[in-house]
Amino acid sequence: MPQTVTLRLLPAQAHDSTAIGDAIAQQLGIHNLAVNGFYKTHQSIDARSRQQIWYNVTVQAFINEPFHERPFTAVQYPNVSSAKHRVIVVGAGPAGLFAALKLIRLGIQPIVLERGKDVRARRRDLAHMNKTGEVHPESNYCFGEGGAGTYSDGKLYTRSNKRGSINEILNVFVQFGADEKILYESHPHIGTNKLPHIITAMREQIIAAGGQVLFEKKLVDVTVQNNNISTVITADGDSLTANAVLLATGHSARDIFELFYRKGILIEAKPFALGVRVEHPQHLIDSIQYHCPIRGEYLPPASYSLVHQSMGRGVFSFCMCPGGIIAPAATAPGELVVNGWSPSKRNNPYSNSGMVVSVELADVVQPKQAVTPLSLLAFQQSIEQQAFKVGGSNLAAPAQRLVDFCNYKISNSLPDCSYIPGVTSANLRDVLPAFIHERLREGLIAFGKKMKGYYTNEAVLVATESRTSSPVRIPRDATTLQHPQIQNLYPCGEGAGYAGGIVSAAMDGEKVAAAIALQLSSKY
Repeated sequence: MPQTVTLRLLPAQAHDSTAIGDAIAQQLGIHNLAVNGFYKTHQSIDARSRQQIWYNVTVQAFINEPFHERPFTAVQYPNVSSAKHRVIVVGAGPAGLFAALKLIRLGIQPIVLERGKDVRARRRDLAHMNKTGEVHPESNYCFGEGGAGTYSDGKLYTRSNKRGSINEILNVFVQFGADEKILYESHPHIGTNKLPHIITAMREQIIAAGGQVLFEKKLVDVTVQNNNISTVITADGDSLTANAVLLATGHSARDIFELFYRKGILIEAKPFALGVRVEHPQHLIDSIQYHCPIRGEYLPPASYSLVHQSMGRGVFSFCMCPGGIIAPAATAPGELVVNGWSPSKRNNPYSNSGMVVSVELADVVQPKQAVTPLSLLAFQQSIEQQAFKVGGSNLAAPAQRLVDFCNYKISNSLPDCSYIPGVTSANLRDVLPAFIHERLREGLIAFGKKMKGYYTNEAVLVATESRTSSPVRIPRDATTLQHPQIQNLYPCGEGAGYAGGIVSAAMDGEKVAAAIALQLSSKY
């Protein structure tokens, strides 16, 4: 039976199978020939010491017994083309795709409606947007096969283990083509360059099992009878029916929130976060985090996670992308939104991170002003439109050097930046409201004290990071996961306000799919 062994290794040793085998033997006090093999179950970096960086590695070691590869059982998907029940899944992001796969495993046919295009066609629209500044409202960094996650890095780290099995989600990713290292790394990451192939494989599996995936099928209306959605209507005039509707439209589907509000379907305003993307040279972040002038070949580009309390509100880093690129993430003309992503090798010369402040209803609604479920959404949109006006044409983004921002100084010049449409020097006080600007300023100064070298004019702030999460929540019952008003509607994922990233959205998709199956089995 394999033994669990935890090792503390130098970076070069952690990447050398022979060295790991020798370390196992030394720790167990046996001859190295007794170690017939091993596989990693966990790996993390300890860079706290200024003298030496270590890898903490846990392995399953096979001592004086035959070596067996890491156990992996592929999920089997039955054919559901003639299933008794079918469910309309609105949205082909991680919540929708994992929900569809789970429904198939439970014997239910999923009909996936995606407003955007498949990943290959979507990529061409992204290239066009980066080049011309023209935003395709249905095919962009947020809308299309795979959702916002496909072109926003593929980070798989989450603390949301109460939502479901993180390992189950990671195993599904591996089954469809992800590197198995995501099963043991402490901060697993796939990379935007690899995710499209994995998403395509998931779609092909759904279709092979008898499900449907329909592109350029935008939900524009629903008919409600007896507190149930009886028909889903798409922009091309199709009317679809199913036993249930799983809504996984993502955090940027404002038209869905507006549709529900018009039809009197219960939704709620939800706090979100607003700020900027901050970009540093990657070598600077490496030197700060690894305490050395040059990062060694066995160390990945360094990341960071920062939080500070300013005037009773959190200022925090979000979606940090080592070796990454800042991308335009607007979903409509006349708006400016930025996000970040990294390729699998994280080998670009810059690092970027969202740096944001939480926004509450009280921040945006004046006394005696009417409050609606769309109040925070309207505020979010107004900031994005203001950023577009300040930035100028072709999605050029307003930007300011970090120290200049904190000193209320317009930057005379800007450093090189990964944002392809380009940046233009601006006073970000013309974009961000004072309660955001001042908290960001205080937070950035504090972060410079925590990370010596972080507070520098080599860094640039690019506005605006505003799609960290949905500004609207679609409520659901805590047990059945049904909407409290529409009995066969199941809100799901980031767009409904119940997830915050690829893995948590995928887990929520599986969880809601299981709840639907339970309800259908009890009804029919």
